Amino acid sequence: MKSLPIVWQRLVDPEGNTCGRCGNTHESVLAAVEALKEILKPLDVAPILETREIDSESFRVDPSQSNRIWIAGKPIEEWLDAKVSSSCCDTVCEGAHCRTLEIGDRTFEVIPPGMVIKAALIAASKMVDSAKRAGGCACDTGCCTHRHSPF
Repeated sequence: MKSLPIVWQRLVDPEGNTCGRCGNTHESVLAAVEALKEILKPLDVAPILETREIDSESFRVDPSQSNRIWIAGKPIEEWLDAKVSSSCCDTVCEGAHCRTLEIGDRTFEVIPPGMVIKAALIAASKMVDSAKRAGGCACDTGCCTHRHSPF
């Protein structure tokens, strides 16, 4: 089974707190990963979530690094053709202008599960297409007996 890496990072203060924006995105990412486990199973692809913490000092240098998501090594905004922007954030972010995503005329402070799922499906489809074009199998067993089209 091929792995689809999903990385999410956010600010965590010395007391272990994060802002509401990041807390809600965390819930979205968890829900998306659970849904993706079932959705991607027929493709023999498994989502693997890694969460990273940014300390307060690193956050002050670059607040846009908080609440970032990468899927298969690319930022989510690349998969979704979204634009990165920012807006004022609360609590532990102390009024910093934190990351948002813009798609069309909508701005998202919290990344909804559907956006994570959509980006992951696009990434997974590229993985499967690449394996088929290379004459390999998307299941990545090394000794596949499945019959696949070369395209």
